[in-house]
Amino acid sequence: MTQIDPKNLMARDTEGAETKGKNDSSSSFLKGTWQSFKSNKFALFSLYFIGFMVFVAVFADFLAYGKPYYAKLQGKTYYPLFYDYMSKVGLYKWDAKLIHLDWGKVETESAFWPPVKYDPKYIDVFNGQRKSPFGNQLVKDWKFRHFLGTDEIGHDVLSGLIHGTRISLTVGLVAVGIASFIGILLGAFSGYFGDSRLRISRANLLFSFIGGFLGFFYGFFLRFSTLGNALSDGLLIFLLQLFLSFAIFIGVVAIFNLMAIPFAKIPFLSKKVSVWVDIVVSRIIEIVVSIPQLLLIISISAIASPSLYLVMVIIGFTAWTTIARLTRGEMLKVRNQEYMQAAQAMGFSEFRIILKHALPNVLAPVFVSIAFGISSAILLESSLSFLGIGVPPDVVTWGSLLQSARGNSSAWWLAIFPGLAIFATVTVFNLVGEGLRDALDPKLKNKR
Repeated sequence: MTQIDPKNLMARDTEGAETKGKNDSSSSFLKGTWQSFKSNKFALFSLYFIGFMVFVAVFADFLAYGKPYYAKLQGKTYYPLFYDYMSKVGLYKWDAKLIHLDWGKVETESAFWPPVKYDPKYIDVFNGQRKSPFGNQLVKDWKFRHFLGTDEIGHDVLSGLIHGTRISLTVGLVAVGIASFIGILLGAFSGYFGDSRLRISRANLLFSFIGGFLGFFYGFFLRFSTLGNALSDGLLIFLLQLFLSFAIFIGVVAIFNLMAIPFAKIPFLSKKVSVWVDIVVSRIIEIVVSIPQLLLIISISAIASPSLYLVMVIIGFTAWTTIARLTRGEMLKVRNQEYMQAAQAMGFSEFRIILKHALPNVLAPVFVSIAFGISSAILLESSLSFLGIGVPPDVVTWGSLLQSARGNSSAWWLAIFPGLAIFATVTVFNLVGEGLRDALDPKLKNKR
């Protein structure tokens, strides 16, 4: 018969109890935070409004498009909107006679259209010169009316607002995603290691410095033109090229660290020294903060071709400082807590302690900064589009619609509707950020 060790059984029971207690505590914290957040009616409404915007952004083509879902033409049945999606991935090939067909002008036997029957790039030559929503419009049917008017060359304003939602949310989420990754990573390392906790040998420090310099040279400096061309090819291609650059950088640093192993046996080079992580990161933050973000984007846009992806990347690489400072400050609070000391006493690696034990207790207030950062990124993109900088001229955004109102002050719909969209989006993200801040504040929780 197999013998059961009572000590092992007790250890498993204790471990299971600790795990269950940790899960219950985490569940209780999330539940309490959500209940506190729900009590803020403005924040809750803003969250629902953001969900509505996400729905509009995801299904923009199904809400505003220049081709019907279904159409019957000359006895044949077509699904033009879905055929366009299939043709983009090579699953369908349009008939040469139909590929440039204006479905809104042909007489179909039957058709089922999206709510808005224009895509944002469609030019209605018969309703150009800023047609008012309430003015006379040359359309074959009231269903083809421009319900929010047109701009000076005939773009439908409502279609531009719907598709502009996708662009604004994409810019906000991608830019802040880049900023969050950089800010959380550098802020966590800076706050946890400080200037004395990370100790490596002089050989590793010397070779890491040389490897970092050469890794940056081969990974980024020599590939600068490749990365620039990838921006114009698409976001996915750029991310792949950027990943390759980081892989080259890390690979070169790793090779030089392996080269340092035999040198680390020399008495002078084997002595361990402290790495000033906090000082270096703090100085980098000060340098980035001192660079005017708008001026940097204008300067780079003057050199590179206009690209929405370029705007996202620049915003992301210049907006991480606030997140890094907040993460660093929170990490300084928790790095000497008892559970952190216990993890260190159990012999866990420093990176495991940071990722598994420290960051989960640090990120809650960082999410508040991320919410505010999304609204700032959307506002900055709208400002750039308004100025005609960075964004390609054929891309219709809220800022470009607002810019078209400058030529004619009587075209009130070109100023009011895009302006309201920008105002509402920035406001709801700020309200969600304030709701998160209040829900995560223990003082306000106790008052409730």
